[in-house]
Amino acid sequence: MKVVILAGGYGSRLSEYTDVIPKPMIKIGGEPIIKHIMNIYSQYGFKDFFIALGYKGEVIKNYFLNYKSINSDFTVNLKDGNLKFHNNNQDDWNVTLVDTGVDTQTGGRLLNISEYLDDSPFMMTYGDGLSNVNLYKLLEFHKKHGKLATVTAVQAIPRFGLVELDDHKVKSFSEKPKAKDSWINGGFFVFEKEVIKYLKDKYTVLEKEPLENLAAQEELCAYKHYGFWQCMDTKRDRDRL
Repeated sequence: MKVVILAGGYGSRLSEYTDVIPKPMIKIGGEPIIKHIMNIYSQYGFKDFFIALGYKGEVIKNYFLNYKSINSDFTVNLKDGNLKFHNNNQDDWNVTLVDTGVDTQTGGRLLNISEYLDDSPFMMTYGDGLSNVNLYKLLEFHKKHGKLATVTAVQAIPRFGLVELDDHKVKSFSEKPKAKDSWINGGFFVFEKEVIKYLKDKYTVLEKEPLENLAAQEELCAYKHYGFWQCMDTKRDRDRL
């Protein structure tokens, strides 16, 4: 199954990093976050990736062009340029890098990359979020419900702690608990190819009209994930990851 990763945004809230590199190339534990995302899919056997590039896309292209040398020890003969790789990297991924435009919105990026997809269902996520979601169960859920789209829903973590009051008495105090009935878009989608018809042009924001219309037509399901999930919108998020 093909996997689309949206990796073209500006990442303006992480400008201390993104002034130099695109957001998906910010390192977590010594590796770009995009590699961690790909590892999530790879461990379930999904290794055919399509990366939608935009802002500083050439940095991501160069990373994958030099992926073997970056992730391996090697000996180079300076006279003839011959390379001998040691502890050879074993990632058997097929990676297609597509320039979808610097100012293109999320739906537009998916639309621009759709020509590389066949008529089969495909997975999609953002280039800035990690999770331990079980992709087999996600896919099984999608097939069972027979809808055009499935989104992984995760429980929102309030920015501030919650204080429950009874008049002036504090009944409970919780430091940033997960809101039990509050769910947000956690990425890790499964889409049928028909979803592309809901995308108009490069300015289409996937999370607005397309998903709203799919929901109104009862063609959007939510797979509830209770485990680990963390996006990377701020330096604090990056440090947490």
